[in-house]
Amino acid sequence: MRMGIVVGGGPAPGINGVIGACTIEAINRGFEVFGIMDGFSHLMQGKTTHIQRLNISDVSRIHFDGGSILRTSRANPTKDPGLLQNVIGTLNTLGITHLVTIGGDDTAYSSRTVWESSGKTISVAHVPKTIDNDLPMPGGYSTFGFQTARHIGTSIVQTIMMDAKTTLRWYFIVAMGRNAGHLALGIGIAAGATISLIPEEFQEKQISLDSICDILEGSIIKRRAMGRDYGTAILAEGLAERIDPATLPEIGGVERDEFGHVRLAELDFGRLVKDRVRSSLKSRGIACTIVDKDIGYELRCASPIPFDQEYCRELGYGVVKFLAGGGSGAMMTRQGERIVPLPFDELLD
Repeated sequence: MRMGIVVGGGPAPGINGVIGACTIEAINRGFEVFGIMDGFSHLMQGKTTHIQRLNISDVSRIHFDGGSILRTSRANPTKDPGLLQNVIGTLNTLGITHLVTIGGDDTAYSSRTVWESSGKTISVAHVPKTIDNDLPMPGGYSTFGFQTARHIGTSIVQTIMMDAKTTLRWYFIVAMGRNAGHLALGIGIAAGATISLIPEEFQEKQISLDSICDILEGSIIKRRAMGRDYGTAILAEGLAERIDPATLPEIGGVERDEFGHVRLAELDFGRLVKDRVRSSLKSRGIACTIVDKDIGYELRCASPIPFDQEYCRELGYGVVKFLAGGGSGAMMTRQGERIVPLPFDELLD
């Protein structure tokens, strides 16, 4: 029996913990374990050379480390039937009988598609990973990596808040979270930021940039009326995704990734909001120093805090136990004190 491990999507603290626990438990159960480098990218090209045989000595302490020893990519095998068949054919050539995928919602969809397109001859299970926490977990559990990202993000914002108070300026901080505002809201609440704005606060499908800027401008004016000429606003990057492109020409030339998503890091959303708010304040005769800052890449490859170290090792152990017991076609979740598989068909929306 041969087990392959592949990581897709963006980095998140704890990936190595899943890889390590998965490898150790699989070897103890008689599997050969192979790490597949760079996500699905090489499999899509039919290449069998970008794999790494994993031994217990290779992974026994990697759960302390950020990043991914297998690296990662956003390569999407579901875009083209030919590329998908390349993936399945390459896995068969490598003799992979069981496949563990680690990633967010896009990788979960790719995992399910590979499983079904192989005629379910390859046993597949998915471990959910995203600092955005945009895969809904039962019982209110976050996806792994989220708690570490919130912890470090809160520390950064606390320092910035002190700078804002010391220098009498405002900071607009854009936090990662394309489809969910959990990270921005979690950081904002924990740090006690002046205001946090997330897309879930808006009922309309598309958000006006003016609506966002009016809220921030109102907060600045209200704070001034209270005698406080400083503040910190946390903005979820997903707000930019909800802005109507037709009303925002700056979005037009922004590159999109393999899944069709706008590369929000290239949009410079914080600068757009800052310039609009500052211009409006100036028209009212109000001078205000505003600094925009993105928080995201600083969080993705951080060393996991103990919560995620433990959580990821449980997920790595649980996914092997599930596959070795004959299971397939499910995503692993933690429910109470147990690791419980959720069938892919129950996750579709």
